[in-house]
Amino acid sequence: MDKLLSALKLRLPPKTEHCRFLFQKKVTLPYKINHMKTVIVTGATGNMGRAVVKKLLAEGFKVIGTIDPNEKMKKVAGNSRFKLIEVDLKNEAATHKFFAEVLAKYKRIDAAVLTVGGFAMGKIIDTSIKDITQQYQLNFETAYNIAKPVFAQMMKQKSGRIFMVGSRPGLNVATSKGMVGYSLAKSLIFRLAEIMNEEAKGTNVVISVIVPSTIDTAFNRSSMPDADFESWVKPEAIATIIHFYCTKEAAAIREPIIKIYNNA
Repeated sequence: MDKLLSALKLRLPPKTEHCRFLFQKKVTLPYKINHMKTVIVTGATGNMGRAVVKKLLAEGFKVIGTIDPNEKMKKVAGNSRFKLIEVDLKNEAATHKFFAEVLAKYKRIDAAVLTVGGFAMGKIIDTSIKDITQQYQLNFETAYNIAKPVFAQMMKQKSGRIFMVGSRPGLNVATSKGMVGYSLAKSLIFRLAEIMNEEAKGTNVVISVIVPSTIDTAFNRSSMPDADFESWVKPEAIATIIHFYCTKEAAAIREPIIKIYNNA
């Protein structure tokens, strides 16, 4: 470095002598840069969403999270790489406006993690069309309305990862008894991912469906106090797996269904 400075006839004044140290010393950041990948996380204040946001920020990603306008805004630890935005994902026009604004600012989207959804019990004899419609809107429309513009942008980029959240009842009819509306709505997530992956063949755009077993949350513990909590899946475990699929090490993987069951 000294020879280079001499060759360039440069001299560092005494007060800037520390600059030579900056050139010479390798600085280690608390996270990997990951080329500052940009990720959208819907339902960012939910149990799974919070875990995903925390993990991706820790790994150096830029994250845009969504929260429903009807949900009380929750405090989120300040981070210059995180932005929380209110948007009703059941509203197609509002969702597309949100995405257009995000794209205008960040220019590209490297991944999207779509965690918004909801659950309701109900046998066929007890389930009305209104019940089914509510589950369809909550579990399918909230995913489709954002997945559509994200997918279109990723196809232009020819790269990107979309993660949608399915369920065991939506995947396997043997486990769907007593959850008619929920199971029907979640089953559409799998079919949507299949269609999108067919359209994306030949690119590096990959759509995966996360299928967790019971997630270890405070609500689930209070609802099922006698269950074996250790057999459940922790939100942090799901977040770690999603992060791995966003890395270059997983670039060659084309896994449409990611089952995260633990021992449940």
